[in-house]
Amino acid sequence: MRMIKLAPEGNPFILGFLGLTILVDLFAPWGALLPFVLTLFMVYFFRDPERRIPEGNNVLVSPADGKVILIQKVSEDKFLKADAVEVSIFMSPLDVHVNRAPCEGVVEDVVHTSGRFLSAFRHEASLQNENIAMLLTTRYGRILVRQVAGFLARRAVCRVKTGDSLRKGERYGIIKFSSRLDIYLPKEVQMRVKLGDRVKAGETVIGEMPSGH
Repeated sequence: MRMIKLAPEGNPFILGFLGLTILVDLFAPWGALLPFVLTLFMVYFFRDPERRIPEGNNVLVSPADGKVILIQKVSEDKFLKADAVEVSIFMSPLDVHVNRAPCEGVVEDVVHTSGRFLSAFRHEASLQNENIAMLLTTRYGRILVRQVAGFLARRAVCRVKTGDSLRKGERYGIIKFSSRLDIYLPKEVQMRVKLGDRVKAGETVIGEMPSGH
């Protein structure tokens, strides 16, 4: 039987609820059911399955599991200072929350911004909520990926730092509980997903760059 791979950020939650289950069971076995169920949920939530990374130099993969809730052309003035295509992906508590690099690149900057905890579905959550922005230098130009905390997700974790190199589909972080991830792609990108599509991090092709990029 294959072991379930878990994100290390889940260890405190899994061990905490497991310890609580054992403690409650010693004094009131009937009351141990709830913490036991929560332990199982934490194992499920922090699962980190392997993914088949698509081949092809010009394909960009989804950085998150979830549902595409926004695709729009924007002018990103804070980091890219250029026109881009913004794609937002909403992660429910049932989705895998490990984030992956959309393509090969070098981390140019990682910026944490404190903020609110609005529902991740709301448009203004992208800029007003607590978030971590990662700026990648890639063969296609600069790409911005922003981990956005939601109403339940109070913390995002970015495992990389400035100067680190990432492969396409490589794990780079996680957002704890329901949340949102925004990615800003070069304006020349040819989108391969539409609103409402379900995507998988590192596996679903969300866009393709024209030949020559």
